[in-house]
Amino acid sequence: MLTKMWCKRAKSLSAFRPTWLESLAEYEQRIHRSRSPEQRRRHETSLTPRDRTPFQTSGYCYPCQSQVELEVDFRYAYPVDGRLQPNWRERLVCPGCRLNSRVRATLHLFEEVLGGNRQDPIYLTEQNTALHRWMSERYDQLTGSEFLGPHLRSGQVSEQGLRHEDLTRLSFGDDSLDHILSFDVLEHVPDYLAAARDCLRCLKPGGTLFFSVPFIVDTYSSLVRARIDADGRIEHLHPPEYHGDPVNAEGCLCYYHFGWELLDQLRELGYGEVGAYDYWSAEHGYLGRNTLIFVARKPD
Repeated sequence: MLTKMWCKRAKSLSAFRPTWLESLAEYEQRIHRSRSPEQRRRHETSLTPRDRTPFQTSGYCYPCQSQVELEVDFRYAYPVDGRLQPNWRERLVCPGCRLNSRVRATLHLFEEVLGGNRQDPIYLTEQNTALHRWMSERYDQLTGSEFLGPHLRSGQVSEQGLRHEDLTRLSFGDDSLDHILSFDVLEHVPDYLAAARDCLRCLKPGGTLFFSVPFIVDTYSSLVRARIDADGRIEHLHPPEYHGDPVNAEGCLCYYHFGWELLDQLRELGYGEVGAYDYWSAEHGYLGRNTLIFVARKPD
């Protein structure tokens, strides 16, 4: 069990004790009712200057294994209780590794909870990023990729040396990967269930899909922002939202903000243990509201 795996490693990480959650009901009982959201907001507000100037705050960077001054600005900022707050999830950038809050936390959890080994076959759904560069020095059998367009076949490598993969039609063999890591990618895949199904095919028995997505923590149903209609055209149900794309300056359209139904959908596809770690930590500079990393394990 993933929860037991965490408990075995937690002694060395006393300031970082994420909570394992499997449903909206558990979130409401263990996080919301504990007053944690209010306590977190108070801490974040205390750090935020009213003049909206960039600032620094101290935190321990897990990838760098050192105490650093994390960089914060108001890029992607949004109002909280009538006051503009930094987008903590996307900022809090380490001056050394240049990784932001959600990526540093993801690596922290991946290594301390899943305990990945250097020789594990791992697929990371990005390649042209600082995260891929960091992991490629640490894991010998890491494969990264980008989505380069529908005209390419999965596994094909571009002239720039980037590998193309379509998450709904991966080039990897059945039962070939120990881990698939995907961070803020599934929301850009119109048929995300087809992508999750193909990831399940590629994972070894006991392998894990380890991922993050934009998530609405206090609702069950996912928000569909856009969809593909019967004629193959994009239909916008909400104002278009584009996220940063390492291979496209125009960004990538966001189709979904997910809710807790996503976990039930993964279970219906055949994943075994499915849940989320809530990982907020002031000591490590893991701040913000959407502090969840998801784990879905293929049954042994």
